[in-house]
Amino acid sequence: MIEELLMAAAGAAAAMAVYTGAAARIVKQYERGVVFRFGRLREDVRTPGFTMIVPVVDRLHKVNMQIVTMPVPAQEGITRDNVTVRVDAVVYFKVVDAAEALIRVEDYKFAVSQMAQTSLRSIIGKSDLDDLLSNREKLNQGLELMLDSPAIGWGVQIDRVEIKDVSLPETMKRSMARQAEADRERRARVINADAELQASKKLAEAAGVMSAQPAALQLRLLQTVMAVSAEKNSTLVLPIPVELLRFLERATPGAGAEETDGAATPPPAPPVYQRGLVDGAGVEPVEDLTGASVEPAPPEE
Repeated sequence: MIEELLMAAAGAAAAMAVYTGAAARIVKQYERGVVFRFGRLREDVRTPGFTMIVPVVDRLHKVNMQIVTMPVPAQEGITRDNVTVRVDAVVYFKVVDAAEALIRVEDYKFAVSQMAQTSLRSIIGKSDLDDLLSNREKLNQGLELMLDSPAIGWGVQIDRVEIKDVSLPETMKRSMARQAEADRERRARVINADAELQASKKLAEAAGVMSAQPAALQLRLLQTVMAVSAEKNSTLVLPIPVELLRFLERATPGAGAEETDGAATPPPAPPVYQRGLVDGAGVEPVEDLTGASVEPAPPEE
């Protein structure tokens, strides 16, 4: 009798162990357990840790609650300004409702991937090339809104969307390089012109100071000579100021007077000749002998 009881207890223990092994489940910290009993969803979602289900009756589905990083394949499209580009992106999302992610959509990862591709194509067609290259933050927000609206109904939350790369044709790259080079050259010319304007103003101020103090010009000339001679050149170029030439011209004696007298003195008068008579009684002046010749009168007999 005792042996039969021991055998029965051992069999019950073995059956309990088999049942416990079949019913026991372990849910990890980053997972949630969704239980279906005869195909119907149980309201209680199993939290991380040890849990029990009814064997054969219940089915436990574990849903990963971690953030999923999904690359979006490169999509080729035409921008609003008629430029062909290839754009690829990356989507970060996570499951916030494990039951909805299993019931509402067959495969939530595939659904998010397909929706991201179509949304990326739509963004390419609505944007300009400059926006794709320099205004990506705004486009990322637009993509996130387009993906988050339907994903909420699937128990999925879009955490972030980033445009990863924009591929351009080689001809467009060369055109953009020429445009950037031309813009740099324009800015360099504007800077040079501004520098010339500032330098001219400073030179005008310096000229005003030197005109008030003529000795400053000589000092500046000596400084220039010292700067040139410090390089030990074989040829020394010495500029002569115009003011120095004018000073030497004014200091030369007789140069200005001769020029003034020559312009104001009238030409000399012709010479006057005199003729004396035979008897010496008087002298008759003759003013001009250059006129027509006069035949002498014959002597009286």
